Amino acid sequence: MEKIAVWGFRWAPPFAQGLVRDLRVRWALEEAGLAYESRLIGIEERTSDAYRRMHPFAMVPVLESGGETVIESGAIVHSIAEDCEVLMPAGRRTETLAWMFVALNTVEPPVQNLSAMDLLHKEEEWAKLRRPGAVDAVKVRLSVLSERLDGRDYLLGRFTAADILMTTVLRLIRHTDLVAGFSVVDAYVKRCEARPAFQKALRDQMADYAGNAPVAA
Repeated sequence: MEKIAVWGFRWAPPFAQGLVRDLRVRWALEEAGLAYESRLIGIEERTSDAYRRMHPFAMVPVLESGGETVIESGAIVHSIAEDCEVLMPAGRRTETLAWMFVALNTVEPPVQNLSAMDLLHKEEEWAKLRRPGAVDAVKVRLSVLSERLDGRDYLLGRFTAADILMTTVLRLIRHTDLVAGFSVVDAYVKRCEARPAFQKALRDQMADYAGNAPVAA
């Protein structure tokens, strides 16, 4: 079996732990039953020439397998899902891919915008002024998601790669009560997070952080 390696950060500050996008990749690999090793890099080290040869934008995650390198979490999850019936069921590949793009292109931008405002810029005046509009934009997406999920356990009825991406997107606003305000969506996120593969992926990511936490001065 080809060795699979997933690159992620050696450590992340507490507000970002459990949110960094290598979690998506770890989760997909766990659902697919594929073993992997984590390769960890410091935030500063990612700008090295060696790492930028793998990812020109110096981001994580990166997946290496069989001599191939795949960048960008959505592309990596898709590459894993292509050969996995659990993640991309036969006969529903196009629908699965469409909802993967919904998660990344329609839901993630406003969610990420609000998350960045709250976690990185909350004391800045511009963020305070723009936050109400950002919240409204997220609520619009959550309302449509609620309609989609009404009567369904997952986006396509059964679990797919689209649920990995959607859940990890919605976790970006875990510091708010927005998801809790839509009971159907809230139950969906909790259902996805309860999956053993997610729990294992999160546990392993957090263990990497714990083992590399900076020593207090």
